[in-house]
Formats: sequence, C-alpha cells, structure tokens
Amino acid sequence: MEENVILKTNFVLSEESESFLKETAKWANFLSILGFVFIGLMVLIAIFMGAFLSKLGSMGGSSMGNPMSMMANLGGFMAGFYLIIAAIYFFPVYYLFQFSSKAKAAFKNNDNEKLNESFQFLKSHYRFIGIMAVILIAFYILILLIMFLIGLSSFI
Repeated sequence: MEENVILKTNFVLSEESESFLKETAKWANFLSILGFVFIGLMVLIAIFMGAFLSKLGSMGGSSMGNPMSMMANLGGFMAGFYLIIAAIYFFPVYYLFQFSSKAKAAFKNNDNEKLNESFQFLKSHYRFIGIMAVILIAFYILILLIMFLIGLSSFI
C-alpha cells in the first residue's frame, strides 16, 4: 500500500505583505477600540433610557390605560434591547481587538505562534459576522414573507 506524504514548506511573507498586515493590525486596533467605546455608549444609553422612562412612567400612576405607565414598560423593553445589541456587538469587536493585539505582538517579537493565534481571532471575527449576516437575511426574508401573507389576506 502506498503512503501519502504531504510535504509542508515554510510559508514566508514578503516585506510588502508584512507591511500590509501591520497596517491592517493598526486599523483593526483602532476599529476595535472604537467598537468598545460604542458598546459602552450603548450600555449607558440603555441604563439612562430605562431609568428615565421608568421614572417618567411612575409619575403618571399605575393604571393600565395610562400612557405614562406604558412609557415605563417601553423603557424596560428599550433598555433590554440596547443591552442585548451591545452584548451581541461585543464578540466581533473582542475578536478584532485580539487579532490586532496578537498580530502587533507577533511582528514586534517575530513570533510565528502569535501570528497564528491572531489569524484564529480574525477567522472567529469573520465567522461571527457571517453567521449574523445569514441570521439577518433570514429574518428579513421572514418579515417579507409575513408582510406578503398579510397583504395577500387583505385581498381575500
């Protein structure tokens, strides 16, 4: 029986490719820090929106038909919504930050293992973004289908 032998060669980056990766790591670092800032803003907005609308709702009494009471419920919903969006947004930003940190360290120390780790985080970043894109497309298709069925039922 013949054995399959796989020859592996060392992959070497050209100076131009290394320069491109270094610049990419810098931009990824900038974008990830910006992402963390926006996540922090989303959390603050969620806290203040929830507190403000709840306080506003409690001013009007607690009757069910009271618009002010409905504002308190809306405040809790909106705060929860913003917190969920911030939590979802955290993961791709974290992966991007890890990619940039490890890539910069790899080039600084000529560490091939760190470079491999950085690419693992870049892969995770794009996989997460891709899965979210598929979920959003499916959600939009579902909404369009529901709208179509509602529109169709109005003619019947």
